[in-house]
Amino acid sequence: MPRLALALFALILLAGLWGLYRTPPAPVTGGDLHLADQTRTERGAQANLVAIQPWLRTRDYRSAATLEDRLDAYFEVAAGDGLLTPGSIIVLPEHVGTWLVAADAPAASFDADTTTGAMTHLILANPLPFMLSLARSSETDRFAAAVFRMRADRMARDYQRVFGSLAQRHEVTIVGGSIVLPAPEVREGRLRAGQGPLYNVSAVFHPDGRIDPQLVRKVHPIPDEAGFTAAASAVDIPVFETSAGRLGVLICADSWHPDVYETLQAGRADIIAVPAFLQPSDVWDQPWGGYTTGWPDDVEPSDAGRLTEGEAWMTHALAGRLPSAGADHGATAFLRGALWDLGSDGANILVAGDEAWIDGQADGASISVLPLPSVSARP
Repeated sequence: MPRLALALFALILLAGLWGLYRTPPAPVTGGDLHLADQTRTERGAQANLVAIQPWLRTRDYRSAATLEDRLDAYFEVAAGDGLLTPGSIIVLPEHVGTWLVAADAPAASFDADTTTGAMTHLILANPLPFMLSLARSSETDRFAAAVFRMRADRMARDYQRVFGSLAQRHEVTIVGGSIVLPAPEVREGRLRAGQGPLYNVSAVFHPDGRIDPQLVRKVHPIPDEAGFTAAASAVDIPVFETSAGRLGVLICADSWHPDVYETLQAGRADIIAVPAFLQPSDVWDQPWGGYTTGWPDDVEPSDAGRLTEGEAWMTHALAGRLPSAGADHGATAFLRGALWDLGSDGANILVAGDEAWIDGQADGASISVLPLPSVSARP
């Protein structure tokens, strides 16, 4: 009997310790936005295309509420500068929703130095759900795929909550960066994860907070994503109706390929938004290494090594290709910050007709604005 009591006590102690280990850290809000005083107010515009390049930290993903508070601080700056006029479209960066995979993870995940360490603690806190997800994952990178499948329902819910709330609060259209989800779809007004392949996907949120039923799936995953995300078809990229015009969305590397612009031209897109994420750190001024997603026929291979990374973005991505889609305005927004061991680089790029320029701080956060013509003024 004493042995049984001792064993029971040990089990209770272990359960308590495991429960303590699984406890997420207390949310921490506030902190430096890393935002230089460089936003520009364009008075008189009916609507603006606003690229927000936030500076996000590991701790900003401790919960959905923490991320929402952090992003809302940038929206408040933009609102205070008069940029969030009625009908405005806000572009946020690629993967801004993906790291909601860590929301409510154990404190150890946020103390980890690497994403691998962070995800290891997440797995240790959820061993059974992880094993079940692993059994359903056949991707090359099964472990990454299993982590995202394990957290998919929560991620979809949190993503819609964060960006739907921001859109409704500020009465603007939001291109919600991107998030990795399995077979995502919008059903009965809710973003839902399915049972199929994982996609890097972006959603558009309307000024009343509704999520648009159409989703944008990445067509050209880069090698770091290809191990666990599937490639979508270029012909399936939607065009969204907004009060500022017809909006197309291209996720990062897709903006470098002509096939997606053909789809947007067929859909008569007026505006193109590009959520982007560029790694590693300090690559912007380094020699461009060339395409990692298949080389288009209209790009000279000799540009690799001759152009810098930043020059290549200005030549072969949205800045150089927007006119081919028949669109007249566009913006690219990059994700910056200090997220575990993830590096980042880039600066907002704005395009108006045949003109394109870099409008941001490469070493911090930025908010950039491009006035849009009224719908009645469009040809």
